[in-house]
Amino acid sequence: MWQQLVEDLAGEDFTVIAVALDSEPGAAEPWIEAASPTYPVLIDRTHVLADLFGIINVPTAVWIDEDERIVRPAEVAGAYESFRHVDADLGRVPDADIDHAKQMRLTYLEAIKDWAARGPESEHALSTAEIRERQASFDPDITEAHARFRLGQHLEAADDPSGARTQFDEASRLHPESWAIWRQTSDKLENGIAAGPAFAARVAALGERRYYPPPEMAGISEAPTTS
Repeated sequence: MWQQLVEDLAGEDFTVIAVALDSEPGAAEPWIEAASPTYPVLIDRTHVLADLFGIINVPTAVWIDEDERIVRPAEVAGAYESFRHVDADLGRVPDADIDHAKQMRLTYLEAIKDWAARGPESEHALSTAEIRERQASFDPDITEAHARFRLGQHLEAADDPSGARTQFDEASRLHPESWAIWRQTSDKLENGIAAGPAFAARVAALGERRYYPPPEMAGISEAPTTS
């Protein structure tokens, strides 16, 4: 969807910079090659952006203007957790959830287009006060969690898997909301994606809490409407 957005806004002073939060570059490369993007794509092995902007999951977007000012802090980029609503009888996600996921994505993309065209006059460009209110907190536990994540990576590279595991586990304990940290330090499937029983159990433990909290944006609702 990002490639289409870049093409749609070719006449504007706008670009997408995609960043994969992947400790192993090889895990992201097949996806990047398949997408064939014309915009920059980076791989953040040590989660520097997650630390700086308070990113806890993907896909997340941060809007930054030409003056390097944050216009919207880290927020879910129009994604919806339809995977949590698989109908056991149908064996698939209900149509209402599929439609809602599409609508959320389109609404988010249209908001970006509005901002690209209208700049600070866009209703989606936040004030300084709104940005401060929505900006993720950076308490000592979260700061330490990111430091331990990077220490774990160092120990892993130094062939100390036990020491690395200790640091990774502590990082997740200190910052349990971070799916980005957990995903990069959990057991992975052959395709490099953290999923399977451990992922399902962690999602189930959320209860009523959202895996993808919807952004506070006009036109985006919490859940699909049902008749």
